[in-house]
Amino acid sequence: MKKILIVGFGSIGKRHLRNILSIKDIDIIICSKRNDLKKIKRENINIVKSIDEALNYKPTIGFVTNETSNHIQTSVRLVKNGLDVFIEKPISGTLVGINTLKKIARKKGIVSMVGCDHRFHPCLQKIKNMIDQEQLGRIFSVQVESSSLLSDWHPYEDYSKGYAARKDLGGGVATTMIHELDFLRWFFGDVKEIFSITKNISNLKITADDFSSMSMIFNNGVVGELHLDYFARPEFKSCKIRTEKGTIYWNSDFNEVRIFYNSSRKWKTIFKAKNFERNHMFVKELEYFLKCVKNREKTFNDIIQGEKTLQVVLNAKRSSQVKKMLRNKKY
Repeated sequence: MKKILIVGFGSIGKRHLRNILSIKDIDIIICSKRNDLKKIKRENINIVKSIDEALNYKPTIGFVTNETSNHIQTSVRLVKNGLDVFIEKPISGTLVGINTLKKIARKKGIVSMVGCDHRFHPCLQKIKNMIDQEQLGRIFSVQVESSSLLSDWHPYEDYSKGYAARKDLGGGVATTMIHELDFLRWFFGDVKEIFSITKNISNLKITADDFSSMSMIFNNGVVGELHLDYFARPEFKSCKIRTEKGTIYWNSDFNEVRIFYNSSRKWKTIFKAKNFERNHMFVKELEYFLKCVKNREKTFNDIIQGEKTLQVVLNAKRSSQVKKMLRNKKY
C-alpha cells in the first residue's frame, strides 16, 4: 500500500487530495497547521502538525503544496528521508537551497516532478506534437497571454493574505503564473535572452508583482512574448504561433486548435477538446507522476527543469529592475 504525504493544505493541496482519493490502496498523511480538517478525517487519512510527526507514518511519496517560500526547505526534508517528491509550481521563489536539493535527490535516486498541469491540456499537447513533427515548417514567433483577477480565484477567502499576493511568501504573477513560461520552454527549449517589465501596477491590495510582460529569444531563434496579469476580467489564456506555413492559435474560451494556412488563406479547426474540464489536467499529471515513480523513470519536469524555468522568471524580474535585456544562464 502506498503512503502519500501532502505538506500544506491550501486549494491546490485539497485538489491533489481529491484526485489521490480516487486511487485504491492509498494511505494519506496531511501535514498542516490548519484547525479545520476534522471533517476530512477518515480511515485512510491521518492529519499531523509537523513533518517529523508525518515521517513516523513512513510515507514514500511527498506532495509539497505549502507556500512557495517553503518549497525547497520542505523538499529537502523529504528527499533526505528517501521520499519521491512532487513539488507544486513554482519550485521556489529563489534559487536558495536548490543545489542542495538537487545533490541529495541525485544521491538517493529520487523521482521528482515540479507541477506543470498545462502540459496535460489536450490542446497544448496537440500543438506540442505539431511542433515536434515540424508540421508547420520554421517557427518565427509566439505570443502567449494569461489574464485573470486574483480576487476571483478563491472568493471564499481574503486574496490579499494568500501566498500569491505576498512577496514574502514567494508570490507574484511572474512566479505564481509560471504555467505559461513552463509550456513555452516545453515547446521551444531553453531561453537565451530576456527583457521584461514586471511590477505592481494595479489597485490590488498586494505586495507582489501583478503584471509581467516578457520578451524572450529562445536558443533555437524563436522570439517569444508573454503577458501575465492579476487584474483582468474575464479570465483568458491564449497562444498564437506564427510560422512559415501559417499561424496556429488556441484560446481558453473555445479550447480548440485552429490554423490559418498561408497557402489557402483560410482558418481551419484541426482539434477540439470536447467536454474539457480543468481538473482532467491535474488527474493526468498525477497519473503520469505516479507511473514514473512506479517505473523509477525521470519525469519531464524534474527539479533541474523546474530550476531552469525559475531562473528565467528571476532574470525577468532583474531585467525589469535594471531596464535591459539579460542573457540567461546556460546549463
